[in-house]
Amino acid sequence: MQPRDLSAHEAYVPGRGAEEVARELGMDPDELTKLSSNENPHGPSPDAVAAIEDAAPEVHVYPKTSHADLTDALAERWDLASEQVWVSAGADGALDYLSRAFLEPGVRVLAPEPGFSYYPMSARYHHGDVATYHLSKADDFAQTPETVLDAYDGERIVYVTTPHNPAGTEMARADVVELLESVADHTLVVVDEAYGEYAREPSAISLLDDHDNLAVTRTFSKAYGLAGLRIGYAAVPESWADAYARVNTPFAANEVACRAALAALSDDDHVERSVDSAEWARRYFHDELDAKTWPSGGNFVLAEVGDATAVAEAAKRRGIIVRDTSSFGLPECVRVSCGTREQTKRAVEVLNDVVADVGVPEA
Repeated sequence: MQPRDLSAHEAYVPGRGAEEVARELGMDPDELTKLSSNENPHGPSPDAVAAIEDAAPEVHVYPKTSHADLTDALAERWDLASEQVWVSAGADGALDYLSRAFLEPGVRVLAPEPGFSYYPMSARYHHGDVATYHLSKADDFAQTPETVLDAYDGERIVYVTTPHNPAGTEMARADVVELLESVADHTLVVVDEAYGEYAREPSAISLLDDHDNLAVTRTFSKAYGLAGLRIGYAAVPESWADAYARVNTPFAANEVACRAALAALSDDDHVERSVDSAEWARRYFHDELDAKTWPSGGNFVLAEVGDATAVAEAAKRRGIIVRDTSSFGLPECVRVSCGTREQTKRAVEVLNDVVADVGVPEA
């Protein structure tokens, strides 16, 4: 007995945790600063922590009420009908729901390269095929309708990430509209706004009233600081919102996650503080890091450092964990998450020393 042929599938490669790296290096985890996974350095809202504690004694109960409460709160936040909100176990879960709803065996999707590896993974899990469009470093990873449409060949789903991971670039809302109006009627455009709270461009969710070929995915993992609870959602057109009941996993979004997300959603001050902190850190990286960085709309920057693997390894041994983006096809870059002011300053100090030692090739 063997599983089906999985040779076309690739394993997701997450950023390594501080405890994992500490064990490898024989260090205390407190000696390490993890800036490799775009987590919120300020943690979750205190209101979310309190909600987690309050929910703990009730985890023997299925999360029917909390799921409905979170759905209704998100619908109110975005001026949608509750049926238009598909709560899921992380935004990844929402991507899976959309794949289930739209893909048939052998149907293709179009995903960005470099980009989030879960787009092709989800498609292949659901027996779809994958084509890619290229975001060029030479063009500063510009996201335009032309970039997507030049590669488009009638795919069933087209993925757009704004802000983009790992480059941080955004697609202007007018360009999203142009893309929606340029693809064939059978094509769904999925706009992934995992970093949407940090972005300069407004959310594409407001376009749902006028476009029934759009879905927008969001997460509580980043600005809301709930990455460990795996909670996210999709916002979809009202005309096909009832598909959720046929494709969702029973109670995938757990009681604790739903209650924490509901509390976090009400704490605007925590999100504003987190966003302001990331804006400061992005400016600091741009101004102080001795390497090229790209303007970012997320809580991270992409930096061109030469030998990314060598730089990331050397920085790790000095207590700063950054993401080597070789797995994104960018072996000359690292992605650095925005930390607190103290963490960000320390990261710049270490990276500048390491880059000087390893060397950055001349432009």
